Amino acid sequence: MKAKDIMVRDVITAPPEMSVRDLARLLTENRIGGVPIVEEGRLLGMVTEEELLSQVKTIHPPLMITILDAVIPIAGEFRYEEDLRRMAASTAGEIMRIDLEAVDEETELAEIATLISDRHVALVPVLRGESLVGIIGKRDVIRGMLADDAA
Repeated sequence: MKAKDIMVRDVITAPPEMSVRDLARLLTENRIGGVPIVEEGRLLGMVTEEELLSQVKTIHPPLMITILDAVIPIAGEFRYEEDLRRMAASTAGEIMRIDLEAVDEETELAEIATLISDRHVALVPVLRGESLVGIIGKRDVIRGMLADDAA
């Protein structure tokens, strides 16, 4: 079974200038966990429930130590900056995740399942060249497993 067999083809997308509030409404009204951010047919990024949660979550400052009057970050500095950026975001383009894992239509089900599991991603865009042609979520992979068993 391949990506083209399990992907959702009618993908709900959003433009980068859509407000974060409208994104939240879009996800809620359509009962979906995320949307690709697309401009002129080109995939720019993805906004999932995780990114939207960053608007209201408590941000933990990075762990620092002081040595000879120098403040040195030990852990969490990048995460803190990323959390601050997302908390202050007002548009899809500002809050979207850009480090995406995408597949093409011929990618095998096992590879997609491994990607979702190992990289802890909720949604995987399916591309044909640079164009978004579908999206795959965990339920789609599970549905593919059941269809594979029936065959």
